[in-house]
Amino acid sequence: MRVRVLYKLISKRYGFWIIAFFILLVGIWVVRTRRPDEMNWRFVQAFGIRLPMRYTIHGIDVSRHNDRINWASVRKMEAEGVRIRFVFIKATEGATLSDKHFSKNWREAKKIALHRGAYHFYHPTRDPIKQATNFIRHVELQSGDFAPVVDFEVVNGQTDETIVNGLRTWLETVEAHYQVRPIIYTNGNLYRRYIKGNLDDYPLWIADYSTKHLRSYDAEKLYFWQHNQNGWVKGIRGQVDFNVFVMDEDRMQEICL
Repeated sequence: MRVRVLYKLISKRYGFWIIAFFILLVGIWVVRTRRPDEMNWRFVQAFGIRLPMRYTIHGIDVSRHNDRINWASVRKMEAEGVRIRFVFIKATEGATLSDKHFSKNWREAKKIALHRGAYHFYHPTRDPIKQATNFIRHVELQSGDFAPVVDFEVVNGQTDETIVNGLRTWLETVEAHYQVRPIIYTNGNLYRRYIKGNLDDYPLWIADYSTKHLRSYDAEKLYFWQHNQNGWVKGIRGQVDFNVFVMDEDRMQEICL
């Protein structure tokens, strides 16, 4: 009997506050779930993926794995106001390898007036100066081309010091030759471990397929975002990596010759 009376007293005294607290929690949940989509994601059927429509400059990157490309078809493709405006093309890898389709892709991209850039796949176990020389030997940049890109996505069991120092040597060697600061391409995990705090002065191109925003990256250095690797483009066999330029368009000149 006493327990029942006590329960009624507690219910009268605290019931209102319990209900109010519950309503507050529900309100917070509603606000969070209805937060505006800052990237304005939209599924574009022709490309087969969702695109962050907040950005207007969309592009791709290709290598020999994409086989022979019909660049005229790439240039003509447009869907829901989106067309391919730039391309990064693999040029070299390691100290001696070159992409067998690079010369043709490089020439054809220029012919159809796509904004183009060349990248080198970096191996931490190879001499960074020899790797830089390999890239320089194969890539002739012209005015308006993007700055050279180092593609850093493997560590090969090397120490943090070896990786950071090697990357710095490659970057400085390439910068001295082309007289423009190279771009670092990497993923979020490698960025946080090796790039952030060590190579912060270089423009960044991040590959991150899981995030819906870019708040965890340096907004002043992040220029490109590779947001999906499963897109489709007319003229290219198989799936293609999709990217966006995340700065204002007038800042593109900062990373070009």
